Amino acid sequence: MAINVARVPYLNTEPFYFDMERRGIQLRDMTPNLIADAATKGEIDAGPIPVADCPRLEPDFRTLSGFCIASVSKAGSSFLHSEEPIQDLAGARIGVPGEDGASVDLLRVLLELRYQVQPQAYVDPEEPYDAFLLTGKQGLRRRRGVRGYPHKYDLGEEWQQWTGLPFVFARWMVRTDMDPKDAALLEDALFVGQEDWVDGLYRMTGPRDNLLMQPRDVLEYIQGYRYFMGVPEERSIDLFRQYLDQL
Repeated sequence: MAINVARVPYLNTEPFYFDMERRGIQLRDMTPNLIADAATKGEIDAGPIPVADCPRLEPDFRTLSGFCIASVSKAGSSFLHSEEPIQDLAGARIGVPGEDGASVDLLRVLLELRYQVQPQAYVDPEEPYDAFLLTGKQGLRRRRGVRGYPHKYDLGEEWQQWTGLPFVFARWMVRTDMDPKDAALLEDALFVGQEDWVDGLYRMTGPRDNLLMQPRDVLEYIQGYRYFMGVPEERSIDLFRQYLDQL
């Protein structure tokens, strides 16, 4: 039986999937906010689970080795764009996308606990807002700023400056009842995929027009991420969960 894996179609997750289809692993494209529900419904066997969702999948899922997605000092694709300085957003309406729950949770923690700012509401981007969050592909496309919103904040950088830690967006998890051979196959695909993708990145010559990025931009962006857990990443997850509990 084929292994079904959630594939997040973002640039910073590409290394994970580079070697999977060759091995017969089935990839199902979905945004981060859909992965935990897909896992609960049995639609996928593994994937990068947003850190806030990991506890509720246990004990049916377990972490796969130490694979994660963590920004070192800057996220590079998760930005708050605002008309006013972040410390002046009390009572403001904040537009947030529905696809990236980890970034939305991080934004809430930063606003309400770091800056002691209580917005009036977090709203759909189609509604009027005073500041808005962009992530993923849109975050990259508009990473240099948005006209009419002079204040820009990288959420990963805000977290790092506040805590001194990287920010972990997701951890890889697999079903606890997955055949050990399948789990080993997936783990090897993650290892090999990262090595081969990064090796190819150094030889890449074409731009990413859909992201408005040149090869040097892609390289700089990817170098800002870690894909395997260490002590700082463990500490960051623990601290982030404490802050979420406070909210």
